[in-house]
Amino acid sequence: MLTAKQHDLLTFIVARLEETGVSPSFEEMKEALDLRSKSGVHRLVEALEERGFLRRLPNRARALEVLRLPPDARPPAAPSAAVADLAAARTRAAERARAAALRTLPFAGRIAAGRPIEAVEDRETLDVPADLLGAGEHYALQVVGDSMVEAGILDGDYALIRRCEEARPGDIVVALIDDSEATLKYFHREKGMVRLDPANSAYAPQLYLPSRVKIQGRLAGLLRRY
Repeated sequence: MLTAKQHDLLTFIVARLEETGVSPSFEEMKEALDLRSKSGVHRLVEALEERGFLRRLPNRARALEVLRLPPDARPPAAPSAAVADLAAARTRAAERARAAALRTLPFAGRIAAGRPIEAVEDRETLDVPADLLGAGEHYALQVVGDSMVEAGILDGDYALIRRCEEARPGDIVVALIDDSEATLKYFHREKGMVRLDPANSAYAPQLYLPSRVKIQGRLAGLLRRY
């Protein structure tokens, strides 16, 4: 006779083999049987091996062979329920993984990659892949215009900006001009002035007194929808 847990594990393994052709992992068995650790699964598998119900295939990961079922095996509904529980657990885990892979950024409207048109102010949010961002606080802006096309920044792209107030020469920055208009440009200094360079030969650099320009952030990534 097998214990209830041994029955549950054996029927679960049978169901998984019939469903996928691959035996479940020890982590999956732990979740299906609601055990606290995989050591409990190991003990159950060893007990089923000793009683001649299971055999571990050598040199193969996750390889279990069911040799026989007990005469008083539970009806087929039991393994189906176990599989359903595991599927639900997998769905929850996948949703958590997807949520962890995204970061929600403030969407601060449009920014000109031609001439300044709009100031930066939080309005909505935008979910972006976390691996596009580094450390620090970020926000998103939608690019309008074509003055940064030679840097690979196109009209309609979403610029992912790391908030900061300083920039190094050559950084692509969000520059706020006269506290009212924001633009996306390369940052430089020239003879006591701030020079904002486009990445399009059709546009001329813009020169401003430093007192007129505030750095709102540096470009950290780019998101494009097709």
